[in-house]
Amino acid sequence: MRVWIDITNSPHVLVFRPLIALLREGGAEVEVTSRDYAQTLQLLELHGIDAKILGAHGGRGRLGKGEAMLSRMRALHAWARPRHFDVALAHASHELTLTARRLGIPSATTFDYEYAWLQHQLGCRAATRVVVPEAIPPQRLRRYGVKPPKLGRYPGLKEEYYLADFEPDPRALEPFELDQKRVLVVIRTPPDVALYHRKGNPLFLEVLERVGRDESAQAVVLPRTTEQRDAIRGLGLPSLQVPDQAVDGQSLVAAADVVVSAGGTMNREAVALGVPVYTTFSGRLGGVDELLIREGKLIPLTDPRALDLRKREGKAERVRRDPAELLELLLDGLR
Repeated sequence: MRVWIDITNSPHVLVFRPLIALLREGGAEVEVTSRDYAQTLQLLELHGIDAKILGAHGGRGRLGKGEAMLSRMRALHAWARPRHFDVALAHASHELTLTARRLGIPSATTFDYEYAWLQHQLGCRAATRVVVPEAIPPQRLRRYGVKPPKLGRYPGLKEEYYLADFEPDPRALEPFELDQKRVLVVIRTPPDVALYHRKGNPLFLEVLERVGRDESAQAVVLPRTTEQRDAIRGLGLPSLQVPDQAVDGQSLVAAADVVVSAGGTMNREAVALGVPVYTTFSGRLGGVDELLIREGKLIPLTDPRALDLRKREGKAERVRRDPAELLELLLDGLR
């Protein structure tokens, strides 16, 4: 079986790392495409995944995004056409599912945030198979033309699958100047180039001010873009440290006393690793976050003074799930 995987964002490297290994162990030939965005290329290199780089992110505006999408789809089509793939897999890459449909390749896509409206209108309708967490109510996906048998659903979080074999690497802390007596906070910036996050996030800046001036705390801030990195460093807050490049974020999260994230993936990684986590996400909450909040595993933050900055005690409780089950759901009906 010849398999094409398209990886378009930093977290997707982690999602597909174990799936690529499982496919190759089963005798499949796997080729990967990607785009130059955020820390995606650095993480591909970090995890030893070879990929053909085609295209880049289109920026903040709709026009730029549209032009980048069309340009990239032409490049994907020209690259994939002579390779005669049997199946194609992606995490919310509508460029893959649209291109695969044109080429007659069965495709599966997965995602865990259901309100990226335009992305899912394109990607889900073109896909042969759509796989999401059980926490997302099926009726929310009907607007995208998704219902059984096209729809597959898995229990838990995708992070519980790709972190199943993960053990923290203490060397991930070495690049930072950390004091064991101070509370370690890991902070993830907002996805401010995403269309579903247009309103901005002033609360996030207030969190940086709160933690960055607290002498009992120390924070590692993980930006998504060069612009975010430079802006955070420009604040001159003494308790903040910002790495120059992609790092082992999962090991940092596992070592943290508290995680604060304005996105989604790092929130769920913290939940999967048993670390207290606050969300400052200012967009519309999806089904996964709604469930985690109801279960008390994710804490919505509206006032930075409510941050409970204290050392974590006891052993973290983790949930590990078999990534082979997720892969089987993706491939169901494609072979």
